[in-house]
Amino acid sequence: MSSRWSTLSTRVQAGGAEALRLAVGEGKQYEGDIVRKRTEVEKVVIEKEKAAGDIVHALPEDSETQPEVKLYLPNILKDAVFVGHLVTDLDSVAGAIGAAELYGGIPALASEVNSETAFALEKFGVEKPRTIEDILKENPEVDICLVDHQQTSQMNPLISPDRIVGVIDHHALQSKTIVTDKPIYIDIRPWGSMSTIIAHTFVTHGRRPAKHIAGMLLCAILSDTLNLLGPTTTDWDRLMVAVLA
Repeated sequence: MSSRWSTLSTRVQAGGAEALRLAVGEGKQYEGDIVRKRTEVEKVVIEKEKAAGDIVHALPEDSETQPEVKLYLPNILKDAVFVGHLVTDLDSVAGAIGAAELYGGIPALASEVNSETAFALEKFGVEKPRTIEDILKENPEVDICLVDHQQTSQMNPLISPDRIVGVIDHHALQSKTIVTDKPIYIDIRPWGSMSTIIAHTFVTHGRRPAKHIAGMLLCAILSDTLNLLGPTTTDWDRLMVAVLA
């Protein structure tokens, strides 16, 4: 193998960006006045070089090893408003509060809280979220993530489908499920409570929820699963109750 190709092989192993620099270069002059410009793919590979390198270097040397990997939360939900369904219950409120803490957003109410939710908020010293009406009045263009529902019949009528960037839910998809013009973040799992999903995401990402968040999520899971006796209760609900307790 020639020195040039030996060097190229080494560079390829070091990353696609470095290989592009070596093999392709930039501004290569052809006959006449033709100058080669980088393609969009080449630009992206070079632009993302550091992030890609960090991920690759975290991987094992061989493909047979099953490593522990660091998971990343979707940026699309950052600064979004997390809001539940119109018939507000404990799971939709606790889930919104937990999701806002987890993803870096704002919890909101689609309607007034019931007595069970009011008790949990007071018990754990959690401030009642603002209404979606107040938030949209201040910022009509804010991104929305629906929690504990995905049907238009359960959605606050002030929410525009164009502003929806995510859905976190545990219910079946039925005829009135929202339709969007763009891809959105979806996390729907067949578990007994939406708050189980949020608790599970906390722990799988190595995040310890604050005591008041854990308390709200725990109460919501117990409420939605009828103290783990309901027909929709799963082993994941039981596990998260044990973790949160």
